[in-house]
Amino acid sequence: MDFTFSEEQQAAAEAARGVFAGVAPDAVPSPALTQGRPVADGFDRALWDRLASADLLSLLLDEEYGGAGLDAVALCLVLREAGKVLARVPLLECTAAAAAVQAYGGPELRDELLASAGRGGTVLTVASHGRTGHDAAELAVTARRAGDGGGDGRDGDAWILDGVQTAVPWAHDADYVLVPARTGDDHDVRDVRDVIAVVAREQEGVVLAEQISTTGERLGELRLESARVPARYVLTAEGAGEWLRQLLATGTCALALGLGDRVLRMTADYASKREQFGHPIATFQAVAVQAADRYTDLRAMEVTLWQAAWRIASGAPGALPASGDVAVAKIWAAEGVRRIVQTAQHLHGGFGADVDYPLHRYHAWAKHLELSLGPAAAHEEALGDLLAAHPLVG
Repeated sequence: MDFTFSEEQQAAAEAARGVFAGVAPDAVPSPALTQGRPVADGFDRALWDRLASADLLSLLLDEEYGGAGLDAVALCLVLREAGKVLARVPLLECTAAAAAVQAYGGPELRDELLASAGRGGTVLTVASHGRTGHDAAELAVTARRAGDGGGDGRDGDAWILDGVQTAVPWAHDADYVLVPARTGDDHDVRDVRDVIAVVAREQEGVVLAEQISTTGERLGELRLESARVPARYVLTAEGAGEWLRQLLATGTCALALGLGDRVLRMTADYASKREQFGHPIATFQAVAVQAADRYTDLRAMEVTLWQAAWRIASGAPGALPASGDVAVAKIWAAEGVRRIVQTAQHLHGGFGADVDYPLHRYHAWAKHLELSLGPAAAHEEALGDLLAAHPLVG
């Protein structure tokens, strides 16, 4: 495999660096100072408009919808830059949701949503954490066909959704939420399948309660109470849910990589200036060894990320499904970003615990990214199951 980035991918990364250059990570207060309230009312709309103007919201969309037709690698390059500045925008969720609609939605739904989403006018998000944050998202919501048609075709052209999805990112700001759900009777496996419903936030039967993330950002608990969704808003193609989950998990790894890179640079700058016994602490062997270990973590996070993104983008065959590469990337991202911020706080001494210093917000975001879409242990278990189901022949 060749991990050399194409000119188009590099151009997307360069455009992202330009857009994020003016973003200050400490522009909002630390969640420790807001006493259980959100750090801000909504996402950064001004930054969202700049991303739209730079065509960074439509990276994965085809030209007919105003997009660049790029792939998961390009998206991850942009997300890495977003992670460096803790960008408060639904870039991952909206882009992944639009890509899922493009890949698995019907022509009418694509025409309705995609061009507007690429311009930043329509905001999409994804309910990906299930009921508890640990179970598969599709297990939290049931979907069934509405009635038997009733003779007028109305009921037969709709789905009824019931269930609860927790910790939906940017739910209070989004126009639509993509909700994974499961159909059929669990007692008859032939009747069970996974679907994704595109649910309007203001739709009847949708109840949204406020939750606060570790980062201090506003999340939503989404309750669906016999919510009726037109059939054209339901993606029923096999594999849609798994593909969307892989893209979201890989994007989360890219955010963690950008965050870890910025924190390691902050630590290096501080250690080169902070003196003890008349010498910068960066010259002490114990400090240098810890920094070197975290640099190794960062490089492992990077190589596993590009492996996963490349597998998603290319659909290349392998000894294991692409979900194996995604699991490995998420294991390294979760463990690596946790170790990086912990070492940073240790080497910063008292500054590491100062809630007015940006490192405090980076630590909060790192914990959120570590646990998003499953901690390392969950992906280790999933990887073990994959290896058991696909024994490698040496």
